Amino acid sequence: MNKKNYLHLAKKAASLQINELKKIKKVFNNSFIKAVDLILNCKGKVILAGIGKSGLIARKISATFSSVGIPSFFCDPAQALHGDMGQIEKKDILLIFSYSGNTSELTNMLKYANRFRIKIIGVASKQDSLLLKASDIKILLPKVKESDVTGMVPTSSTSITLLLGDCLATTVTSKRKFSKERFKVLHPGGNIGGSLLLAKDIMVTGNKLPVINCKKNLSEALKIMNKKNLGLIVVLQNKYIHGIVTDGDLRRGIKTISKKTPLQKFMTKRPLVVSENMPATKALAIMNEKKITSLLVSSSAQSKKKNKIKLKGIIHIHSLLKYGLR
Repeated sequence: MNKKNYLHLAKKAASLQINELKKIKKVFNNSFIKAVDLILNCKGKVILAGIGKSGLIARKISATFSSVGIPSFFCDPAQALHGDMGQIEKKDILLIFSYSGNTSELTNMLKYANRFRIKIIGVASKQDSLLLKASDIKILLPKVKESDVTGMVPTSSTSITLLLGDCLATTVTSKRKFSKERFKVLHPGGNIGGSLLLAKDIMVTGNKLPVINCKKNLSEALKIMNKKNLGLIVVLQNKYIHGIVTDGDLRRGIKTISKKTPLQKFMTKRPLVVSENMPATKALAIMNEKKITSLLVSSSAQSKKKNKIKLKGIIHIHSLLKYGLR
């Protein structure tokens, strides 16, 4: 086989799936609305279930729900026969996937849920299937063509099932007004969590800030700089940022200054100040561009003013490195 034919086959399979996925619009009906309402008003957990490929899809959707703050876990119907049913409570919801809807392993889980009046959202492609007959909310998936050469391997069918699950999750999060800040709380680690960090999340604040009144001298400033250990001190005038003095300033002026030298003589006026809501990655980019190791941070409202800016915190390069930002 000509190796260039690999690309033709792959593109053909992709095109077929893309066209089949457009059928998802048929699912956006009253049953979908009822399913979203049920999940939004759930007082317990959203428990996902499925067998085989549908089980793999259910696991992924459960992980998505959990990642956006909706308590969820996957329950294997086969293992549920051996005691896992005890995890399912009356206040929970069962969201069960089976493309055929007639998977025999689901029978006992369905009987258990019906017996204890646990709400079921069933997702299948056959209207008269065992799953949909036992479900409180019936979501009928459209029949789709599989994209493999035999037309039998679960490909398009698993893709459209996953798409439906993601649509349920995104609709629920939209109605709950889920935000980047909330996602950041639930995802403190990894690339996603790091990319969502803001300046206010990593800045030094409060008593750790090296600050001094503009009327003080160098001797007093040195004591504070040594104690706070950030390599700079912020000079304040009437509680507003007046300037900064850095280790570099001291090294450059060592021959011309004494401990009694006024701070204003060698401080940097109008230092760079960023908003507390600036992404930490952008703050790092600024520090790299300016070749500096610290940034002053103010509130969002204060940062827009040219004068009389109050200090809220300091971002130090070590803080960025601590969170894995480079």
